[in-house]
Amino acid sequence: MNVSNSPIGTGSKILVTGGTGFLGAYIIKALVDEGYWVRAIRRNGKLPFFIPATTFERVEWIDADILDIPKLEEAMESMDVVIHAAAKVSYAKEEKKEIFRTNIEGTANVVNIALDKKIKKLIYISSVAALGKSVPGATVNERKPWDEIKTETNYAASKYHAEMEVWRAIGEGLNAIIVNPSLVIGYGDWNNGSCAIFKSVFNEFPWYTNGVAGFVDVEDIARSVLLLMKTDIQGERFLLNGENWPFRQLFNSIADGFSKKHPVWEANPFLGSIAWRLEKLKCLLTGKKSLLTRENAKSAQGVTYYENSKILQYLPGFRFTPLQDTIRLACRAYLENAHPK
Repeated sequence: MNVSNSPIGTGSKILVTGGTGFLGAYIIKALVDEGYWVRAIRRNGKLPFFIPATTFERVEWIDADILDIPKLEEAMESMDVVIHAAAKVSYAKEEKKEIFRTNIEGTANVVNIALDKKIKKLIYISSVAALGKSVPGATVNERKPWDEIKTETNYAASKYHAEMEVWRAIGEGLNAIIVNPSLVIGYGDWNNGSCAIFKSVFNEFPWYTNGVAGFVDVEDIARSVLLLMKTDIQGERFLLNGENWPFRQLFNSIADGFSKKHPVWEANPFLGSIAWRLEKLKCLLTGKKSLLTRENAKSAQGVTYYENSKILQYLPGFRFTPLQDTIRLACRAYLENAHPK
């Protein structure tokens, strides 16, 4: 690896897809803070409240969609680097068509135009979901083979097949890197995505599971993407995982950060199956979207450990933030800036 010979300096122009998402917004902040010229794609005019407005004032925004090829071509014009963070994150089976279109077809559009525009480097934000299911207690790294039969979520399948589009483009000459973050933790909109864990604990949700998963600070992902962008590394994938924790430990730590009660009841697989069914019924009655589905209720019971040795080898000076510190700072930010509604 060599950083000094990389053609991506602060004078380079960077396009970020999914710029208003949780991770995309933090990537933009990291780029702007280092003085990069940033253009970003958004699907509506609303900007995330958890990033300073002064950051977004330094971004050229394009109202576009990665499924809209002419707009995407316009957005990628004269860019040096593309960081592709746009994705449809959902475990609802009824959204399969939209998940596949956005994540697979959208990624194919991005890499095809990147090839056509001779983009110097592309970084694709994938997910550990693209590594597929593992046997209980397994330790997973970047070499884990995909097993279509064991996959139970449309989201996981979509991210895997989107990666195949990136690998295909690499084979056609695109300079690209894939990163696979584990469950992303940090300060964001706690009504959506993984941030909703903080809201649940704040509201003293009494249930916990004995599952184990990998967790990573959202700002660590942004920092690692920035560092990888500036290297001459290409044609590699990197698992981004800070620490492996039991969900109960995570919930207890967040509860301590909020000075709230720890969850006290174990949600075993049977109770979990009841919970997601009740949640589905409630959503049918209220019309609101459920954050709890059969798929993520089951995943919370799983025990999987993720390695992070490869990224630390390729970026010797990089270190992940201790998860306890991430939780402490996030809880403070949530208390100071927003409360559940």
